[in-house]
Amino acid sequence: MDQIREIVRLVGDVLGREVIGSYLHGSSVFGGLQPASDLDVLVVTQRRMNAQERGALLDGLFRISGFTEGMRPVELTVVVQSQVRPWRFPPTADFLYGEWLRAELEIDGPPQPERLPDLALLITMVLSGDHPLAGPPPARVLDPVPHTDLVRASVAGIPDLLEDLNGDTRNVVLTFARIWHTLATGEISSKDVAADWALGRLAPEYRPVLEHAKELYRNRRYSEESWSDELREQVRAHVEQVLAEIDRLTPR
Repeated sequence: MDQIREIVRLVGDVLGREVIGSYLHGSSVFGGLQPASDLDVLVVTQRRMNAQERGALLDGLFRISGFTEGMRPVELTVVVQSQVRPWRFPPTADFLYGEWLRAELEIDGPPQPERLPDLALLITMVLSGDHPLAGPPPARVLDPVPHTDLVRASVAGIPDLLEDLNGDTRNVVLTFARIWHTLATGEISSKDVAADWALGRLAPEYRPVLEHAKELYRNRRYSEESWSDELREQVRAHVEQVLAEIDRLTPR
C-alpha cells in the first residue's frame, strides 16, 4: 500500500473542494523515515468538518493507519485556514488523528475541534519542509509562527511529557532534546539531529540515556524497545538536567 497516496485520496474523497492543501512533514521530510516513524500530514481546509465528514475520515484512517507489517501509523491534523491565518495563539485544530488516540476514538467517536498549541511547531515544520501533497506551496496558505509562540508551544507540553516518561521513554527523552534545541536555535529539526546537538552540550554523565534513545529511534520499532536497569536509573537525572537547560532559555 502507498499510504501517502491513500491519505491524499481519503482526504479528497471526504472533503473534496473544501481542501486548500495537504502537506507532508515530520520524519518523511526531515532526515528520513525511521523504523517507528509516523506519516505526518497537515490538511488545510476552508471550513470546519461536519459530523458525517468526521466519521468518514476517521473510518478511513482506521483502515490505512497502524503498526502491522508494511503499514505505518498516520498522524493527520486538519486545520481551518481562518483559524490559523492570520496567526493567533493558541491555535485550534479541527481534527487530530494519531495511533495513540485510536482506542479512545473507537469508544468516543470522531475527533472534535480543540485548542492545540503544538500546531505552532507543526506549521513551522510544514513551512520549512515545503512538501505539498496537494494544493499550493504552504507559504501561500499559512502564516509564519513568531519565535515567541514557538517557545510557548514547546514548553506547554512539558507536563504531559513528564507523565508519559515511564511508558514512552524514548520519545519523551528525544522530545525534550528537541525542545532544548528549538529554544536555543529557533529551528525545528528531526529528533536525531536535535539529539546530536544536545549530546554535544551535555556533560558526559548525562549522555548515555539520550544516546540510547537516539539508537532506538534510528534502529528499533516500539515493540523492540528495551532499557537496561542501569539506564532506567539514569533517566530521571538526565531529564532534570535537560529541563534545567530548557528553563534557562524560557523567557519570564
